[in-house]
Amino acid sequence: MKLGIATPVVTNVGGTPLTWEKDASIEDIGRVAETADRLGYHHMTCSEHIGLPSTETARRGARYWDPLATFGYAAARTKQIRFATMTLVLGYHHPLAIVKRYGTLDHVSGGRVILGLGVGSLKEEFDLLGAPFEDRGARGDDALRALRAALPSNEPTYDGEFYSFGGLTVDPCALQPHLPIWIGGRTKRSLRRAVTLADGWCPYYVSIDTAAEWLQGFEVPDGFEVVMPADKPLDPVGEPEATKETLETMAEGGTTTLSARFIHRSLEHYLEQIHALAELHDPSGAQ
Repeated sequence: MKLGIATPVVTNVGGTPLTWEKDASIEDIGRVAETADRLGYHHMTCSEHIGLPSTETARRGARYWDPLATFGYAAARTKQIRFATMTLVLGYHHPLAIVKRYGTLDHVSGGRVILGLGVGSLKEEFDLLGAPFEDRGARGDDALRALRAALPSNEPTYDGEFYSFGGLTVDPCALQPHLPIWIGGRTKRSLRRAVTLADGWCPYYVSIDTAAEWLQGFEVPDGFEVVMPADKPLDPVGEPEATKETLETMAEGGTTTLSARFIHRSLEHYLEQIHALAELHDPSGAQ
């Protein structure tokens, strides 16, 4: 099981009150990225929301740094860690806009981008952007097929139910011949979408027991990534044995890459936690 980090500062996960992150700087994010990179962590994350209704911020959080800008900065300060959007909402973007923006980032980072994508569930945000909401699932599936056709090609062609294009040039496209796509979501339908149209599944608000049960109902392809957070933030400094047990539980449930969240009171404490977790478990998954 590989280890990634749910990047601090950039996302106010679940409305958890911000402490040191409230006034943190891009330099602090850079230090986190450099440390995780040096220790061999697989990926760091950044999520996307444009604007959230005030009624939703207690549940979804209010802070969402833009992943494209954030990862462009982090890419310049790192060498091997990958950058996972967890997640971009497909309905907010034309597939070719994703190809151009994140294909460029793939070049900037030397081929380290992972596209975490989802169909979205916040109607108010769809309405804000003038994006269709009711058929977002079918549109999302078509967008995924369009992305797979377009990501590796400067002259993409695709003819689908909602998206069709050809006879144009998109330069740059992705650097990676097969840029990984993970599907986010909290339903069994998201897992079905991931197994049929993508390379991995990165659910949220799904317990490891539920994920393991759902996975048993699918024929999962070789190399398919199951990217899960632990049910609770980890504390490898204060509770190393409990952290080991959590890692074992996650691996036994089918997790191939853990997206680690930590208990942390300061930047220095956060850096201490990612060091401690790397001492307990090789982030590359070699042990």
